Amino acid sequence: MPTGIRATVAFTTPDICPIVELSNTAETTIDSVTTNVTPSGDDESVTEFSVDADCDAEADLTPVFSHGGTNRYRFTHDDGVTCPCECLGQFGCPVARYVAQDGELTLVFHAADYEELRDVVAELRERFPDVDIKRFVRSPAGEQSRDSVFVDRSKLTSRQLEVLETAHQMGYFERPRRANATEVAAALGISPSTFAEHLSAAQSKLFTDIL
Repeated sequence: MPTGIRATVAFTTPDICPIVELSNTAETTIDSVTTNVTPSGDDESVTEFSVDADCDAEADLTPVFSHGGTNRYRFTHDDGVTCPCECLGQFGCPVARYVAQDGELTLVFHAADYEELRDVVAELRERFPDVDIKRFVRSPAGEQSRDSVFVDRSKLTSRQLEVLETAHQMGYFERPRRANATEVAAALGISPSTFAEHLSAAQSKLFTDIL
């Protein structure tokens, strides 16, 4: 039974992809996208997308279909890796979902296992430093279905991680608690109010991934 991982990543730089730029300029959402990117790089790679608006002819796009107010365009990728879709194509990971909205690009793709996911994410971070890891979901293993997610701990500052680890080790999250906020703050050498601020910020970041 497959035990792969579904990953959701986002990029906040509009010029990261021509489609995102067009979406931002036209002030519309583009989410009907099909990309054919070859891992070998020997063959021509193309992307098609549909948009409820006319696109600038200078964008080097080829109209391929029109129905009502919806137009479909095609463009050919340049040589090399210049966008996240091409980066994923180098690993043989097709884009499962593509959403360009308000100058932000959100991609969903699947990795066969954690090792492949680690390599892909490392490459994305190397090429596109603004990448935001939104969510990792592991497919259920065995007969018992589980809803498992990966939490990106790199979102936490070193201080926030230290606060969480210390609070956990001292039993702050247990019921009944083995240590209160004042005791944990004292162990960290900070005030209770500062402890509460770090804890709240850390929990907010983690809950975004979990929920």
